Amino acid sequence: MPETPYRYRSSDEDSARWLGFPFRDGDIVISTRSKSGTTWMQMICALLVLGTPELPAPLPVLSPWLDWLVEPREEVFRRLAAQPHRRFIKTHTPLDGVPVDPRVTYVVVARHPLDMAVSLYHQARNLDRARMRELTGQPAPTQPPKPPAPVEQWLSRWVDQEVDPRAELDSLPGVMWHLRDAWARRHEPNVVLVHYADLLSDLDAQMRRLADRCGLTVPDERWPDLVEAATFTRMRERAERLAPDPAGVLKDRKAFFRAGRSGQGRELLDAAGRARYQDRAAALAPPDLLAWLNR
Repeated sequence: MPETPYRYRSSDEDSARWLGFPFRDGDIVISTRSKSGTTWMQMICALLVLGTPELPAPLPVLSPWLDWLVEPREEVFRRLAAQPHRRFIKTHTPLDGVPVDPRVTYVVVARHPLDMAVSLYHQARNLDRARMRELTGQPAPTQPPKPPAPVEQWLSRWVDQEVDPRAELDSLPGVMWHLRDAWARRHEPNVVLVHYADLLSDLDAQMRRLADRCGLTVPDERWPDLVEAATFTRMRERAERLAPDPAGVLKDRKAFFRAGRSGQGRELLDAAGRARYQDRAAALAPPDLLAWLNR
């Protein structure tokens, strides 16, 4: 019998929404941690599946975040059921929390955890918290929020944080939990691991690799336009249609595409901080995963 998925829950997510989802042959599930290239991979999948930079609908409508409590589950299911093309669905849930179906390709995108954390820090300041509470039925806070710590201090504390990885998936233990599970499945025929740094260094090659793994055929003459449409600069120009904001929870959609580079996290830590990160990471993930992830 298939393994029962673990249930991951937060104030705005519930992986149990996957239970009973009617998969179709050829579906693609994009499983990432926050700020690790989710929207980038959604756009790549849209381009490869549809074969054109001119998307028929905003990206978060085409590729909904199925676990997100902001949108009613029935509405998300209905929208996906109506799609005639191969579907590509977003989740921030590790693969042990999603039903695994042999007809489905699971794409996991990894990013250096320090870079992911810095992007997460800035993303938190771009969220309309009042709007999110309104949409998810949460009460207003009783006290005003504390001003954020400088990013260098915040990042140092993030590295040292000791938490339950399944309860705090955006922590360093949570990131490693997500990736360790995917790494253990990397030899399965329907699991594809993609590194954010590889997308930066050779987007064309990574898109061709993904097309091959998903069994997608793209005419040669279309490749230049599709690759150009997937560049960070071009996506930022189209932020109004590509940012993951169907319910209006971002203060600035262009700010969602903030920098899109690698190395910024390591630059913010001193030598002692970088050594502390290496020690923490080594305790949370196997050496072969870290060698691939931290390069």
